[in-house]
Amino acid sequence: MLVFMPDLRSGTGFGDNFFSGNTTRPARQSHYTALSRSAPAVVNIYSVSIENDTGIFRNRARERASLGSGVIMTENGYLLTCNHVVENADSIFVAVQDGRVLEAQIVGTDQLTDLAVLKVNADSLHVIPQMDEPDLHVGDMVMAIGNPFDLGQTITHGIVSRAGRNGLSNYVDFIQTDAVLNQGNSGGALVDSNGTLVGITNANFQVRDSRNGVRNVDGINFAVPYELARRVMDDIIQNGKVIRGQLGFLGSEYRGTPGIEVTAVANGSPADQAGLRAGDVILAIDGIQLESASKTLDMIAETDPGTTLELNISRGGENMMISATVAELGQPAS
Repeated sequence: MLVFMPDLRSGTGFGDNFFSGNTTRPARQSHYTALSRSAPAVVNIYSVSIENDTGIFRNRARERASLGSGVIMTENGYLLTCNHVVENADSIFVAVQDGRVLEAQIVGTDQLTDLAVLKVNADSLHVIPQMDEPDLHVGDMVMAIGNPFDLGQTITHGIVSRAGRNGLSNYVDFIQTDAVLNQGNSGGALVDSNGTLVGITNANFQVRDSRNGVRNVDGINFAVPYELARRVMDDIIQNGKVIRGQLGFLGSEYRGTPGIEVTAVANGSPADQAGLRAGDVILAIDGIQLESASKTLDMIAETDPGTTLELNISRGGENMMISATVAELGQPAS
């Protein structure tokens, strides 16, 4: 008996509570508090479009409804969702978690990031918690909040498999996570363990099978990083669209070597007009030394079109300065 109850050796006996059954229950691990802060700001979005259904003898209108999610970003009713959720919609309705159903208007869209900004007119909206710099890392626990298959608000969780970049030049480098996303999750919130928004859920990874059909790949899902989504939203609200600068070149860096080697220059682009050539090494722009090609393209994308930049380049071992005027991405070269 002493082997199984060693406390009897020291004379402490069974203790007063041994037979009482009053044991302390360990604290339950839960993200309820975090979700209480964030989940009420995630809405269900129903978009309706009227399509012409061509029959044998006549054309007739057919109503098509799409399902998605959205996130309340401001107290005055601006929401973020995915562009593909509301694209070509004739009517958009937003179901808020307090039971209200509101009609929404499209403020603007950005196809490169697949984001759309909506506006509703309502009071007492629950705004999702936000930080200027969420500082997301690989391995962080995240939760996806949305309305898959119109089942009602649903929470899934996972970890960050890859943290996406946040610059405007980068249209596809999204957050990768294994938090499950299904049809209807698009446009919902990806939040951290504190309930703070870190991304707008977008899509799961798909491949074609042997029969050329499309199938989802489990555990690979994507979200637009918060900083990029917020920048896109602010640009759309202010300008009606996202304005990106570009010089019209591609480049790559060598590890341990400063500068960006130009690998391609688009004909007629600002870089071409300035005399930049493939093989040149850009050492600095406006005195800022360059070490990362992606950050360089982000810096240019976030520069207002019409701005003249001074490029310090190396060509054949000789340093020289050239000037290039930033153009708006998507606009024809002047």
